[in-house]
Amino acid sequence: MRKSISLILIASLITASCGWRDSRVNPRNWFGNSRDVPVEVVDAEANPLIPRQRRGALAREERPDASVPIASVIELNVEPTTSGAIVHATGIAERQGAFQARLVPDNPELEPTDGVLSFSFRVLYPNQATPVGSEFSRTIHEAYSLTLDELARIRVIRVVAAGNARETRRR
Repeated sequence: MRKSISLILIASLITASCGWRDSRVNPRNWFGNSRDVPVEVVDAEANPLIPRQRRGALAREERPDASVPIASVIELNVEPTTSGAIVHATGIAERQGAFQARLVPDNPELEPTDGVLSFSFRVLYPNQATPVGSEFSRTIHEAYSLTLDELARIRVIRVVAAGNARETRRR
């Protein structure tokens, strides 16, 4: 009887330790709050005359990526899941009507550079002119899922927009 009571007491204390606000054991504290960081503005684009490798003889021609970086990133959150984490980013588009938002990893193999995994927040705009509208009507939400194996090598997650970037660090 004493052993079962002591085991229950120890198990409850260990479980309660995960609830501390700044505990590293608590999965909700794996990444801190995001912060605004400066971004380099690069005008150089990839050479469109160099063909990309095809998948096979019967593969279709891939359409060129017409997406552009969103105007700014205003929020970045990383929420843990049982299989890894979900990166949530919120951005403000230049005008209304932006669609097909994506968080595109800078490295397609998801290999972090010096522990930093960087994403580009990209959207498409309609061909016809659309009004600018309010900030609320231009707000875009997007998410990207990461596995536990991918998270093991990542210390910082960064989302880059046209005008700014936000990053969050692992605690």
